[in-house]
Amino acid sequence: MRLPVSDSQIDKIAQIAERISAEENRRTRQTQTINSLLEERQQVLVSMCALAELEASEVPTETVIHNLRSFNQQLVDYTALGHFEIYERIIAGKERRGNIKLVADRVYPSISDSTQLFVDFNDKYEGADEAESLVDLYRDLSTIGEAMAERIESEDMLLREISDNLESPSKYL
Repeated sequence: MRLPVSDSQIDKIAQIAERISAEENRRTRQTQTINSLLEERQQVLVSMCALAELEASEVPTETVIHNLRSFNQQLVDYTALGHFEIYERIIAGKERRGNIKLVADRVYPSISDSTQLFVDFNDKYEGADEAESLVDLYRDLSTIGEAMAERIESEDMLLREISDNLESPSKYL
């Protein structure tokens, strides 16, 4: 014999289903954001290597400036994607998952330092238009490379924790 289902039970089931759906959508978006960030990072690294290779060759200043502008744009895009799509939630104190908060507290200062370095590099070279404005480029690019290596290490720890958390059911449903 079946017991009748009340409207309040149906409403409760509908609310649970809605929360599960919202959680799945959030997980899908976060997975897509992580994948996009990793793709952007790869592009930055390739562009940085291409720019660094120009130091050893005799190329026109215009070629260096073209590659520098491309690199700067990719660096800014990558940095902004990480900041606005991943780190902003952590910075704002909205991250509820304790394991992610612990990793973020440990690695975010390094990520923040590299972000500032990237912004400063972009500001310095954004208007570069002649050989004199490129005097320190390769020294500065080396500093950016070192900061990228540290950032990747820190970022990967955080992204791994976020990804691991996406694979396990949410505690907040």
